Amino acid sequence: MFALLPATTSAAAAGAPVAPAAAPLSTAAPTLLSGEVRTVALTAPAAALGGAAPVAARASALKNALSKIGAPYRWGAAGPSAFDCSGLVNWSFKKAGISLPRTSRAMATVGTPVSKSNLRPGDLVFFYRPVSHVAIYVGNGKVVHASTSSQPVKLADMSRMPFNSARRI
Repeated sequence: MFALLPATTSAAAAGAPVAPAAAPLSTAAPTLLSGEVRTVALTAPAAALGGAAPVAARASALKNALSKIGAPYRWGAAGPSAFDCSGLVNWSFKKAGISLPRTSRAMATVGTPVSKSNLRPGDLVFFYRPVSHVAIYVGNGKVVHASTSSQPVKLADMSRMPFNSARRI
């Protein structure tokens, strides 16, 4: 059990249990860039992902999506071997224990709005007006998404698509 203490009192000084510091999330996923296979690593403290309860679930959803890099795009597909954009997001979060609507437009109405400048790994990022594409924010301006039939699930620079909005689940 954890104690609530005045801001001037430290938990350790009061003899209350102190929660251990969150370990960094480290996930690696292969991606094909310029004909080479490279590894893109995501390392972020769990606290940087947001609120206490959903942190692990968002981190797990992101890890699930990253594990599907290279999977083929297929319109209407929701995994586990092929995906469209909302299918990838839905599958990734469902495996992490979070149910989301099936379409990108419906997903854009759930969770908490987040500004582009406050994005954290695991946030949903929506593109185009009206919303017609969704991706999961990885960090450093990158998203993981299923974009078109000519491309597999991949990492992409989000500045290459017209940003609409973002939500934290």
